[in-house]
Amino acid sequence: MGTGIVSILLWFMPYNAHWLYWLSIVFFCLNVLLFAIALIASFLRYTLYPEIWGVMIRDPNNSLFLGTIPMGFATIVEMWTFVCVPIWGPWATDLAWALWMVDAAVAAAVTLSLSALLMLQSHEIKSLERFTAAQLLPIAATIVAAGTGAEVANILPDDQRALNTITCCYALWGMATPLSMVVLVMYFQRLAVHKMPPREIVVSCFLPLGPLGFGGYTIMYLGKVARRVLPATNTLDPSAGAVMYVVGFFLALIMWGFGLLWFVMALVSIYKARPFPFNMGWWGFTFPLGVYAASTIEIGIEMDSAFFKVLGQIFSVAVILLWCVVATGTVRGAWSGKLFYAPCLNNLKKLEEEGRKAEP
Repeated sequence: MGTGIVSILLWFMPYNAHWLYWLSIVFFCLNVLLFAIALIASFLRYTLYPEIWGVMIRDPNNSLFLGTIPMGFATIVEMWTFVCVPIWGPWATDLAWALWMVDAAVAAAVTLSLSALLMLQSHEIKSLERFTAAQLLPIAATIVAAGTGAEVANILPDDQRALNTITCCYALWGMATPLSMVVLVMYFQRLAVHKMPPREIVVSCFLPLGPLGFGGYTIMYLGKVARRVLPATNTLDPSAGAVMYVVGFFLALIMWGFGLLWFVMALVSIYKARPFPFNMGWWGFTFPLGVYAASTIEIGIEMDSAFFKVLGQIFSVAVILLWCVVATGTVRGAWSGKLFYAPCLNNLKKLEEEGRKAEP
């Protein structure tokens, strides 16, 4: 996710250069490689050791990170849409649409299943203090899929197919965005009552920027596509597309302002918690801030506002620098073998011990 959003921002920044385009291609290829390695490793892990899947899916924290799979894949689909489709033409467009449908199906399945599992006994959160912003991850997956679908719909030559795509995307956005607001209310209550989360997971304070940033970007981009597609297909009223565009823009602006509040709160939390240890959670800096930067840039494009374009450029550069810092720490930790840790395996040991005790 972090590498993917860097490739997108390098392509998307308002004040760009030709060499940054080629750098975005490098990050795109790196992202595909990382995603392939992670996917193959995960497949082998759960195939060779199927008992791990059970303890992982029942773990109230680790299971939430299933949402990162469709979100990481969505960054690949986006870059394919932006870079490969203009070069390779119709077959690349059809492939982008097919890949998006796979991503949307997986994202919706993750959002629906983990939201239901949260209510089961095995996923019980025993106190509000243990509630973290990571609860947003499976929900944000569907928001990201909706935004990716809007970008894919924009390149589809068939207006009717584009209409079907954005209709599905509006449904995905509606399924996930209000739910993310509910989670944000619960998370704010947790912060108000129990104050800051532990230093080890304080980076999770940036996660609210994900659904707010890309949620705003999605509804704004959907309105832009609807303004073209709805009149072309004689859908609803002739003014429906323009209305959806205007409403989408103002919703995005409101969500951007709400995100700014959470951004300031996250910065204060990071400042108060310093120093805190490096772990894989540091990647939580990159994607949420990256999609917030994308929303800022898109607002600047639609308004033709130099303020939002410059601010989006600053955010983008910050994300790229953060990626360099976190990637360096990840390589060091991976080389030493101390970085990767699966807490859910402790539950597997407990189950094995209980099983031995239950044997006659």
